[in-house]
Amino acid sequence: MAPQATAPVPGAHDASDVPGMAARLRVSATRLARLLRRQGDTGLSPSQISALTSVETHGPMTLGALAEHERVAPPSITKVVAKLEERGLVVRWADPADRRVTQVSTTPAGAALLAQVRERKDVWLAARLEALDDDERARLAAALDVIDHLTRVEQP
Repeated sequence: MAPQATAPVPGAHDASDVPGMAARLRVSATRLARLLRRQGDTGLSPSQISALTSVETHGPMTLGALAEHERVAPPSITKVVAKLEERGLVVRWADPADRRVTQVSTTPAGAALLAQVRERKDVWLAARLEALDDDERARLAAALDVIDHLTRVEQP
């Protein structure tokens, strides 16, 4: 008879196994991001959603600043912004101080789309959290403080 694999016991994780924790966190974060992306189905590519979110978050900005923020080449961001503009989600205009520079900002339609997506994702996630018991929600709340800290600290 072949030995049976034992299933991991919930909560019985070795906190000193940092590489193991890193792997689990990476997999769980990736899985959660994928599930949330599905909830926000907009017909936009991830690059387009990211650029639209950046413009909404940081306000009107130059295409160069947006390209830098998104860490893509300027020609790539120009294509992304053109697609967003075609859908009426952003507007571009020449900078009055330097007509060679193009500014971009979200339109009310772009802001509304992002608000709808966020609400859909929040509703979906809240339903998942409601299914947890009180102890699981308390442990997750404590873990969120740590995850927030991990994502705030910029590492070289």
